[in-house]
Amino acid sequence: MSHTSVTSLPRPTPVGTRVSHCAAVRVSARLLPLAALLTLLWGAEVAAQPTAALTGRWTVNTKLSDDTDDQVEDALRRAGEKITRSWFNRDKEFYRGGPVEQELYDRLSYDTVLAIDPVGDHFRFTYADDFSREVFTDDRSRAVSLTGLDAVEDFSLGHVEDDRFVIETQPRDGGVIYETYRLLDQGLRLEVQLELQPSSFTESITLRRVYDRTD
Repeated sequence: MSHTSVTSLPRPTPVGTRVSHCAAVRVSARLLPLAALLTLLWGAEVAAQPTAALTGRWTVNTKLSDDTDDQVEDALRRAGEKITRSWFNRDKEFYRGGPVEQELYDRLSYDTVLAIDPVGDHFRFTYADDFSREVFTDDRSRAVSLTGLDAVEDFSLGHVEDDRFVIETQPRDGGVIYETYRLLDQGLRLEVQLELQPSSFTESITLRRVYDRTD
């Protein structure tokens, strides 16, 4: 911490320099509110319509996202299961595939494209191969047909928590998925935190996926 003696007062600034400094301050004062205003406007838009701000086309940023196969193996290790993938077989999407009622887990954790569109009172999430699902936001209860398992579909309910859109999904296999969506970098990126709990797993699969906006 510096200390200035009373007898060593600072020298007066030359008049020309003072005018130049004031001019610079006035320019900065004009630019700063504009940048701040743009940030506030974007933040206000997200706060007012957080789900609407998510709409668009997105592509996974593999450098910023977790590797799904690695996260599956982490869940298997925690459950005491044997890892079947060897160091000599590091193919991507090694754990992808399985019963049709578990397809949604693969779409969320492996597909590299995502489109989010508003459709009436809900949102449609579309993945690769035009696979889509509906995410409802009106707190409706789940209606399951009694004609059998073939009539049961993946069911998703979403709600807003601060600047995040949170979804709870009941896949067709009887498991559960928790999803949290949050915009980053002024809306140019989308962060998705996933917790997948397939009915065949005793430990949940957790992973972070980051998408870049492409529209």
